[in-house]
Amino acid sequence: MRGLLKRLFTRATSRVLLSGAPGPETRAERHTRSRRMVVGLGNPGMKGTRHSVGMAVLGALATRLGVADVWRVDKQVSGEVIESKLHDVHVVLLRPRLLMNINGVAVAKAAAKYSVRPEDVLLVHDELDKPLGKVGVKHGGSARGHNGVRSCVDCLQTDVMLRLRVGVGRPAGRTPVDRWVLGVFSPEEQKVLGSVLDQSVDLILSQITDSMQSPSSPAGSRAASRKPKPRAASLAEGTAAPGPT
Repeated sequence: MRGLLKRLFTRATSRVLLSGAPGPETRAERHTRSRRMVVGLGNPGMKGTRHSVGMAVLGALATRLGVADVWRVDKQVSGEVIESKLHDVHVVLLRPRLLMNINGVAVAKAAAKYSVRPEDVLLVHDELDKPLGKVGVKHGGSARGHNGVRSCVDCLQTDVMLRLRVGVGRPAGRTPVDRWVLGVFSPEEQKVLGSVLDQSVDLILSQITDSMQSPSSPAGSRAASRKPKPRAASLAEGTAAPGPT
């Protein structure tokens, strides 16, 4: 019951924060296949934690693209944003400045502002069911209990978004899951993390370039409510709300 009430409150909060943003039909009219958005899910101000590993991946991606020094706060989308080019693709990098359980508000606002379709959004997030060192791609579908992904599904009103799941493993013994994911990587884990970030960036870049070589599709997913190292050019413009999850 407590979990249900929390989720209902989170949804209500998201609706309030999204009020006035364009709806899915309005956005669809402006979208083009030459745009992609990569989102690092996490909690602002909690750098180095397992739950914010998606944001660490975005930092590594920005470095690889040569645009790590042009992050800017975009208050309209409640996030930090970089706009860049990868070959002929306009790529938006987004790090929400909202807590994990309402990250979807920033994602939906950014998708509307930058004219990116939900099926052209790639969510990068931590994954308990994979050990550290393992990274996998999921083509849409259920949030699998991840609050940040669930928020994105709720706010975008579809589950077609591609996900890059970065393993952080499950806690040993009786350590609560929330304490585990909100904790920082241990010194031993830090030794593995660098290669994990590199592998994650490689996968993101291959997903973007591969998607431009074949027709865009929802990869078998459904609506939730309704229907080589690249050369990059920077084009180079976020607010916090309620507490972590």
